[in-house]
Amino acid sequence: MAGAGLGAARGIGVVLVLSVLASCAQEAQQLPLENYTAEEIFQRGEIELETGKRPKDSLIYFQEVERLYPYTQFAKRALIMQAFVLHKTGKYEEARASAQRFLDFYPGDEDAAYASYLMALSYYDQIDEVGRDQGLTYQALQALRVVIETYPDSEYAQSAILKFDLAFDHLAAKEMEIGRYYLKGRHYSAAINRFRVVVEQFQTTTHTAEALHRLVECYLGLGLTDEAQSSAAILGFNYQSSPFYQDSYNLLKELDLAPEARGTNWLSAIYRQMVKGEWL
Repeated sequence: MAGAGLGAARGIGVVLVLSVLASCAQEAQQLPLENYTAEEIFQRGEIELETGKRPKDSLIYFQEVERLYPYTQFAKRALIMQAFVLHKTGKYEEARASAQRFLDFYPGDEDAAYASYLMALSYYDQIDEVGRDQGLTYQALQALRVVIETYPDSEYAQSAILKFDLAFDHLAAKEMEIGRYYLKGRHYSAAINRFRVVVEQFQTTTHTAEALHRLVECYLGLGLTDEAQSSAAILGFNYQSSPFYQDSYNLLKELDLAPEARGTNWLSAIYRQMVKGEWL
């Protein structure tokens, strides 16, 4: 019985010790962040970001580093981390503000390229389906161009180039969508305006071949055969293996016409410049 009593006492002692330790740990967690160094607060933010279920919970630590220890190396690092966390959590406007502050304070820092890239991403990641307004796409293109031109040797330049091309293609897709809508309603002049934009301004995108074919359809719908033939000639010159060229060729063949540059229209001018090795 004595042994049992001693064991129970020891068990109670262990519980008390654990209780005290837990209480101390809780008190330590409740200590104001002012009691910690910049490095300690920054590390707590990193741990929260890596192990926490909610990345946004790490934000307070990075913000407090900047507030409590301004103009230090950890404040600088905390600012770029704020931009990263805000972007990760979809707070794009706030992410841009933090990234811009970093660039304002530390324009020559080694992380300036990353801050600029985060600003571009904050626009790029908001580009939604083609049907929506494309204002953000233009802003993404502008911001990506800054990364490409200002930091060409950075590790972010190549990614920025790829995203620039995708955003550029996205704009062309928007023009095509509107053009198809007008074409379906037989509003040929309105459709031509959209397809012409693709041919003249987005000729490096994946939509040019279709735009040229749709122009053939539009001009044939208006009875303007010179323009239709010229558009098909450009299509054949650049995209002869494309199914769009075959479709255009068949449309012309039904009318005993052939793909060739004719007249003095804008499409025949493009064709002649291309043959001479010149592009608009």
